[in-house]
Amino acid sequence: MGFNGAKKPKRPTRGGIVAALDVGSTKVVCFIARVEDAGAVRILGMGHQIATGVRAGSIIDMEAAETSIGAAVHAAEQMANETIRDVIVNVSCPISHGFNAEISVSGQEVTEGDVRRALSHARTLQVGPDQALVHAIPVGFSLDGNRGIRDPKGMYGERLGVQAHVITASAGSVRNLHTCVARCHLDMESMVASPYASGLACLVEDEMEMGSACIDMGGGTTTISVFCEGNLVWTDCIRLGGNHVTNDIARGLTTPVVHAERMKTLYGSAMTSAADEREMIDVPQVGEEERAGANNLPKSFLVRIIQPRLEEIFEIVRSRLEQSGYAKLVGRRVVLTGGASQLPNTRELAQLILDKQVRIGRPTRIAGLNEAHGGPAFSTGAGLLLHAVRNPTELPVAGHEAGVASGFFGRVGLWLRENL
Repeated sequence: MGFNGAKKPKRPTRGGIVAALDVGSTKVVCFIARVEDAGAVRILGMGHQIATGVRAGSIIDMEAAETSIGAAVHAAEQMANETIRDVIVNVSCPISHGFNAEISVSGQEVTEGDVRRALSHARTLQVGPDQALVHAIPVGFSLDGNRGIRDPKGMYGERLGVQAHVITASAGSVRNLHTCVARCHLDMESMVASPYASGLACLVEDEMEMGSACIDMGGGTTTISVFCEGNLVWTDCIRLGGNHVTNDIARGLTTPVVHAERMKTLYGSAMTSAADEREMIDVPQVGEEERAGANNLPKSFLVRIIQPRLEEIFEIVRSRLEQSGYAKLVGRRVVLTGGASQLPNTRELAQLILDKQVRIGRPTRIAGLNEAHGGPAFSTGAGLLLHAVRNPTELPVAGHEAGVASGFFGRVGLWLRENL
């Protein structure tokens, strides 16, 4: 198996078992589910473990990450009473590329072969050898300059064009992830970009069709995905998240990180209120005994540390959306998800800075999720399962040859030959 870590994906059958592994900066989650009718799944087992050896979505300690992954998978297997071999794994910090290709069809009826030829003809995008291919999504076709065609087969024209959204990730990060999963005696059946999975889990069909953005606030990263006409058209990743808020609290109040996380969870808020001045909280100090050395401070001290960091994250999100050119396509529809989005008043702060309608997204399309595991923090894991059974309109990424082919277009050509 090559460095892209993916085999040619199998189509899950009704009654079959599918497993998803979400390797995040703060936690590792494993879902095991059974495939039901119409692309639906029901959770049989799940396990989650505090992530060690992972920072900003990338593995920095192979042994620690292996331990976390193994513990999460074992817990899910115990609960489901199933043993898994293949898993769908998320890839953090993806990079979006767009490319266009055009071929001549000489006024004849467009056939499947013409569509393949248009896709294989794309040679304009140059991506470095340090990138691994994750997704290739045809987002639209054109015929004689008429854009917005979803399926050109059977139509007539002179020039057939295709617009594709290609997602890549760091080849080194993907190889490390693949090696770590293999050391847990698991095979990576396929890879899915984290923001893609989050959007699939949290957006409703109308949002995907009309155009909307999904912002997933994780521990080490915040990812953005934009959907339109049912397709993922753009993604981005910001290397800031909930862990940065926790570290700000630890430094600002000179308290241990574990207590900073606890205070953030129990007392934290994204926006200040008048009552914050009156409410007092105990702040244990670094190196002191917890009770004897605790400071008694107003809650407003805590909120004034949290709010600027969250404002920074949302301002970067707003800037990235504007630079991408998809801000108008998104309109006023934004869905906020991820563990860090659960802080009180985060939605209100996002609405204020982004100037859009914001709702909190949860994985609503998965049956069998209990209340504890059906929150925004588990959106990516749920989306991985949905990607496996929804059969999205994309060109599958093949296995060994795609990973070792020389150059980006060598890989493109290989999965075009093998999968179309």
